[in-house]
Amino acid sequence: VQLVESGGGLVRAGGSLKLSCTASGIVFKSSRMYWFRQAPGRQRDLVADITTRGNTNYADSVKGRFTISRDNTKNTVYLQVDSLKPENTAVYYCKAVGPRVLGSTFTYTSWGQGTQVTVST
Repeated sequence: VQLVESGGGLVRAGGSLKLSCTASGIVFKSSRMYWFRQAPGRQRDLVADITTRGNTNYADSVKGRFTISRDNTKNTVYLQVDSLKPENTAVYYCKAVGPRVLGSTFTYTSWGQGTQVTVST
């Protein structure tokens, strides 16, 4: 299983980015997808997740500013991050939990390598 994130970068406070995570080696449409973030010296925290049916869940701190979505035709999950704040600076990681074979009930957990988001004042 491979997860490849992209879309991070340096942005000023109030700006926006769209992060992408493309998966391979997993049955994407049957996988629950997550975005986490980890700031320097801090633990990795859940930002948002999306179920196979498209139901979403957000951390309280990002509700109304971040939007998670998925495109099963592209095996890609997105995180639109708006109204960025300096405290949102972190490495953003994608996580997948799902089967490698269609119809299998055995799931695998995989992480991407992360993409850096830096928000300046």
